[in-house]
Amino acid sequence: MSRKNKENIHSKKVVKERFLLEKEFCNELFAKKEKFGFGGFGEAVYYRTYSRIKADGSQEHWADTVIRVINGVLSIRKDHYLSNALVWDEVKWQDYAQKLALSMFDMQWLPPGRGLWIMGTEYIYERGSAALNNCGAVDTTDLSLAAEWTMDMLMCGVGVGFNTAWQGDSVAIPNKTDPVSYIIPDTREGWAESVKLLIESYTKKAPWFSFDYSLIRPEGSPIHGFGGTASGPAPLQALHHRIENYLDDYCHGNIDSTRCVADIMNAIGVCVVAGNVRRSAEIALGSVDDTSFLELKDYRKNPERAEIGWVSNNTVILTKTEDLEKLPVIAAHIRENGEPGIMNLINVQKYARYSEESKDYASLANPCSEIALESFELCNLAEVFPSRCVNEDDFYQALEYATFYASTVSLLMTHRPETNAVISRNRRIGVSISGIAEMIDRDGTADLTSRLKRGYSLVRSVNQALAEEADIPVSIRVTTVKPSGTISQLVGCSSGMHFPTFQYAIRRIRVGNTSPICHILKAAGVPYEEDHYSTHTTVFEFPIYQGQTREARDVPAEEQFSLLALLQREWSDNMVSCTIYFDPPKEGMQIEHMLSKFVPVIKSVSMLPHSDTGAYIQMPYEGISKEQYEVRISSISNIDWSHFSGSDGIESRFCTNESCD
Repeated sequence: MSRKNKENIHSKKVVKERFLLEKEFCNELFAKKEKFGFGGFGEAVYYRTYSRIKADGSQEHWADTVIRVINGVLSIRKDHYLSNALVWDEVKWQDYAQKLALSMFDMQWLPPGRGLWIMGTEYIYERGSAALNNCGAVDTTDLSLAAEWTMDMLMCGVGVGFNTAWQGDSVAIPNKTDPVSYIIPDTREGWAESVKLLIESYTKKAPWFSFDYSLIRPEGSPIHGFGGTASGPAPLQALHHRIENYLDDYCHGNIDSTRCVADIMNAIGVCVVAGNVRRSAEIALGSVDDTSFLELKDYRKNPERAEIGWVSNNTVILTKTEDLEKLPVIAAHIRENGEPGIMNLINVQKYARYSEESKDYASLANPCSEIALESFELCNLAEVFPSRCVNEDDFYQALEYATFYASTVSLLMTHRPETNAVISRNRRIGVSISGIAEMIDRDGTADLTSRLKRGYSLVRSVNQALAEEADIPVSIRVTTVKPSGTISQLVGCSSGMHFPTFQYAIRRIRVGNTSPICHILKAAGVPYEEDHYSTHTTVFEFPIYQGQTREARDVPAEEQFSLLALLQREWSDNMVSCTIYFDPPKEGMQIEHMLSKFVPVIKSVSMLPHSDTGAYIQMPYEGISKEQYEVRISSISNIDWSHFSGSDGIESRFCTNESCD
């Protein structure tokens, strides 16, 4: 007896209409000189992570990427208008697209990393918008569906939040003596479906399957759609084995439902990471009253979870005023290991910006906690960089362009009907700002507050005008502060609202030995050494200078909390991704006081101690002196990327648990 899943073949294009920037303008863009941040480091990050091989076999340079992204986002809007019998003015939009492209070229605004990588590709035109979205979340009441959706989205590069709502009722070990053969298709959908079938054999009395992995391509084979190389069947086989063991343990009473959900979802994340292309980001959301949840990362009690527990940040949800009385318990856990984070669902569902009442049915969050989400909902982001804006008018113009990009992505549906239903209703977006620490240290709190207020009104009005023109609902939420990862490195500024770790630093970047980038960086004299953790990989060291902004160690935890509250009040109607760093000896015993003071007026927060312990070889950042910086920077020659070719940006990209690209 056999069962073979139908492969999801995307034969019909989702986006049929195309927009193209005029050739004369493109030539002007090619003649411009781009300016990446942090010396040669930002440029190296771009070529390693986001530069694609073009159809003619040549390598993308920055102007090529800008043109692809602008053509892609305008194609989505054009297709929506023409498909819905709306007026499309080609002359008007050509003029707008050129201005949009110039601002993006100068990095006044940028799409998220996934937008740089995949916007304007055939993958998006054929498969929809899932891979353009930064984050999603799912309720686990139906565990098999939640697990399948999570694996699907993680394999699209989307970070996923999940709760522990599954109750574990009517679960039984299936009869494994007469299995049904299931040939797993070598597709994202096939892998996700196999996980669903395995869980349903326990939770829905479905047949027990014997999985056939013969169709899965060998390790190292190219992935032509999304990019990168295949991992082979081993990670999926390991995942199936883990899930079977977790569900057996649950049925035997060895673990409770919270552990079972968290173990399964974390194991899915580990499987996706093993694919070597997509970084997997998760957040587990639980009750402050659930001891099992609070101990998920206590590896002294649960040592077996160490191999999977690292995949997710863990956050408790405060659902009622009485939960605020549990802050002392939370503070004690934070002092112990920096978790859990906190999500104030009361404020999430009651307010847009704090004190601005506006109902939201979101009950979950994305991994970096800048976006509250409903189950199956996705959200797409865009980012503005004030340090790249020549004047205040440029800043507001960049906010408009970022709003246009994110609002347009929300026009394009995904391959998931349950997700499309929520996106169509909410059209949730997140326009973010990075370099906030520089702004407040340079211009002061009063100036920052004024810009945030005016900027928020602009984003709202632009989104409303675009929604009316596209005949869709206005976005339920429009602004956020995300923890920018490699995107802020391209620009050369601090991430989101966070202060830089060091003023002068070594910034390390890992590159595969077979990548042409490896040879280019060596030829330019960039210091390097063999990777201590990965074979066939070289670690390069770039000296960077992060300006006059205060280092994170010099900013008291209470001041960081005050900035978070300011951003939640004046700018973000979603949430603000914020990790408050504290000095354990000086501020550890003040955590309870700070949480009691600020949690009632914010939506989310996490805390971590400043610490020199746990330092390891080849850390991403390492502080150095000004003198060391000057010696290092003088020894590196200008890097010539003009003849670079042969790399399709296959290094790690998108979300981690610390950044959201």
